[in-house]
Amino acid sequence: PAPPFRQCRCRMTTLVRLSLAFPPSLEAAITEVLIAAPELPGFTLFNAEGHSSDFSSASTAERIRGRIDQRVLWMIVEQGSHQQVLALLRATIGATHVRWWLEPVLDMGHLA
Repeated sequence: PAPPFRQCRCRMTTLVRLSLAFPPSLEAAITEVLIAAPELPGFTLFNAEGHSSDFSSASTAERIRGRIDQRVLWMIVEQGSHQQVLALLRATIGATHVRWWLEPVLDMGHLA
């Protein structure tokens, strides 16, 4: 039998998850910049679809579907150091179609 469900004893951290959402056409440029910066941690990248009131850059298929293809990148960083990541991307990418946001990381670890 499974052990009884216990309440989370989460510890607050100073970590945040920086999320970036951007068009697939920027994937190579953004990931190359991040990989080339050895002081930055790793990241997770995945495909997503988004809906917005702005379909000006959407393809015909995306307009019919009502969703725009996106890439989403997650990076866990110390709170405040996300500005370094954003400054690096602004200086090298200069794209306006990149949306970012922060979320607190309450706890994290490895299963083993």
